[in-house]
Amino acid sequence: MRAFLTAAMMIAATVTAVPAAQAADGVLQTIRQAGVIRVGTTGDYKPFSYKGADGALVGADIEMAKDLAATLGVRVEFVPTTWKTLMEDFKAEKFDVALGGITVNPDRAAVGDFSVPNVSDGKRPIARCADKEKFTTVEGIDQPTTRVVVNPGGTNEKFARATFTKAPIEVWPDNKTIFAQIAADKADVMVTDGIEADMQAKLNPGVLCAVPVAAPFTHFDNAYLLRKDPELKASVDQWMTKALASGLWKAKLDAAMQ
Repeated sequence: MRAFLTAAMMIAATVTAVPAAQAADGVLQTIRQAGVIRVGTTGDYKPFSYKGADGALVGADIEMAKDLAATLGVRVEFVPTTWKTLMEDFKAEKFDVALGGITVNPDRAAVGDFSVPNVSDGKRPIARCADKEKFTTVEGIDQPTTRVVVNPGGTNEKFARATFTKAPIEVWPDNKTIFAQIAADKADVMVTDGIEADMQAKLNPGVLCAVPVAAPFTHFDNAYLLRKDPELKASVDQWMTKALASGLWKAKLDAAMQ
């Protein structure tokens, strides 16, 4: 799995692919004055951000948020959001940073700044293991008899609606239980981020399988979405670049994949 880029490649990718948003000064200063950084996250996306058995948020990006707060000398406050309301909540300034497997795309980059990316990935299918050879291509999935399931409002739904014209698409509202729909034969396939397909296959051995595609259907980067402020972006980029170079991010992700 090519989930990681070198820090230099990431910086170059960010500069060339996503221009920095127009800045509004003072966000980092406000964070430091308040002594808290507000972090928006959906809490439903293993291994980045999800709720553990006790209901507390865990995951690689949750641990990274705590480290970022410590680096800035403030405490972290997690603000719940959903994939459907993420951008509305961000525009309403309910949080300063959004994280948890957030894909870099132009619509999001138009209203905020993205940090240096920490994941390079692509959309891949996950299905019942018995059916994994049926869904290795877009054409194989896009059949009237294939039940495609998606979570609402995010890039998975956007991809499915732009790609599949024959297969019926069902929106399942809870990303935490959506894979159980496939396992229970109530849906056939979901096209999601490759790292999530691998994670769910690991959590459901012999039942769900990451479909062995020749190549991911798309390519994208995941990063942290920041309120517009050049000082905030510079601070987060410096911190993330160091975390990538030192192996801190990889260690957090590896631990969350267990």
